[in-house]
Amino acid sequence: MKIGSKEHKERFCRQFVASHQLYEPETLPWPELDGPALQRLRSVPFWQEVLRTERRAGAIVNAYAKTITDPVMQHAMALQGMEESRHARLLEVMIERYGIEISEPPLAELPADIETAYIDFGYGECLDSFLGFGAFKIARQSEFLPESIFKIFDVLMFEETRHIVFFINWMAHREVMNRRGFGLLRAVTSVWFYSRAFQRMAGTIRQGAKGGDGKDFAATQASVFLEGFSFRRFLEDCYAENARRMTEFDETLLRPRFLPALANVALSGLRLWTFRRKPELPRAG
Repeated sequence: MKIGSKEHKERFCRQFVASHQLYEPETLPWPELDGPALQRLRSVPFWQEVLRTERRAGAIVNAYAKTITDPVMQHAMALQGMEESRHARLLEVMIERYGIEISEPPLAELPADIETAYIDFGYGECLDSFLGFGAFKIARQSEFLPESIFKIFDVLMFEETRHIVFFINWMAHREVMNRRGFGLLRAVTSVWFYSRAFQRMAGTIRQGAKGGDGKDFAATQASVFLEGFSFRRFLEDCYAENARRMTEFDETLLRPRFLPALANVALSGLRLWTFRRKPELPRAG
């Protein structure tokens, strides 16, 4: 299959539409939580930022979908917009049901260049999801919350995985259509937009730390879920969980490669550092 071809477009759009799940957040099997579990859920510091992110995501994707003329692509993009908006509703239901206190700032005005806004959002979602996979796995293994809650959020995690696979293939198709589909040019474009995503995340972290208002993003707060948290363990879980979740999709489609490659390099460096720091055993005699 040639990337950028009509077959490629139809395949990644068709798989996205076919894997859509029908559900309403209000009718999901939300469990009753006891005192300690309820307190742990309320203590998570990033619900406000996640809700803001999902609301903005829905607004951006829905606005961009209206500009697309290709009917196959437009249908898939509109479906993603609906799912992003549904994620926000899911969070709203959870926040109201369990009495989580947040402030709700108004949604910022969307930029005039809605296509660039969608691309920025897409690369940001790739970054957030890669880190979020690790945080979700750590939280689940530590039994931070009842398994029934994790089963609900596993639906959301599956949809986030679908979104980034769809986005990566859409972006590659777009670059080919704009005659920028060569490997090196695509790589340079990815690095550029990922750097913007890292800068935005760093800005969010600084703002949350400065204001003390609980706006730190989820992926930066995995230590909430695990005593004795280590960055290496977190990165290993991000890498492994990303690989596991990607196996659920058509192997002929593109997957995000930059972040797994970057994590692999970082892990190799951390392992080498750990090996070199091991104390030498005392010599006999």
